[in-house]
Amino acid sequence: MKVSINQPAYLPWLGYFQRIAVSDLHIVLDHVQFEKNSFVNRNKINSKTGSVLLTVPLLTSGKFGDLPINTLEFAPNQKWRKKHWASLQGSYRRAPFFEQYAPAYEALYATDWESFSPMVLAFLKQHLSDLEIETPILRSSGMSVEGRKSDLVLNLCKGEDADVYLSGALGRDYLDEELFRSAGIEVEFQDYQHPEYKQIQPEFLPYMCILDLLFNHGPDSRRILLQNQSTEI
Repeated sequence: MKVSINQPAYLPWLGYFQRIAVSDLHIVLDHVQFEKNSFVNRNKINSKTGSVLLTVPLLTSGKFGDLPINTLEFAPNQKWRKKHWASLQGSYRRAPFFEQYAPAYEALYATDWESFSPMVLAFLKQHLSDLEIETPILRSSGMSVEGRKSDLVLNLCKGEDADVYLSGALGRDYLDEELFRSAGIEVEFQDYQHPEYKQIQPEFLPYMCILDLLFNHGPDSRRILLQNQSTEI
């Protein structure tokens, strides 16, 4: 049982999905504190002028330190859904597979979401469906697990009888690997080798959001996402 864990993210990059794809179970870490300037609520698209950051405006003023991700609310009076969809249309309407995927995402942007968490989860499910990734998804907010950082990750893995925990590369900075080994759980680290693929713009830009790959390559996106990847133990 290989488990991966990651905070929810709006329009995540390719490596986010590669880790899910090669896992037996993925846990969305949505009960931890929201960090300002993280990629939980923003990501990049490829426009005619280069990369552009799309950010979901959130109600955070005076709340930092007591702001679990699953409780995030949208900032009032912000027409971000309309603006983001217009930006995506402007950047990708001539991409080979934009018309194939546009109806599903247009519907997501047309939905009047009550809060951030259900919105970002609905987007995630759509991305996974488009990429034909069938890995089961759990939310940490629905699991009775305590701890912080390395201890929290270990307890989540224990709760799901994990044999292997697949961490992102930054896990090297805080995971107590000896505790994992003592619990009978091997730790692997993802070192994602970003593939280069044809984009609608002439100069290739890596680390764009997943829609950049889907709109440009459609059903071949899963193959591109997974090519030439390995993990390090």
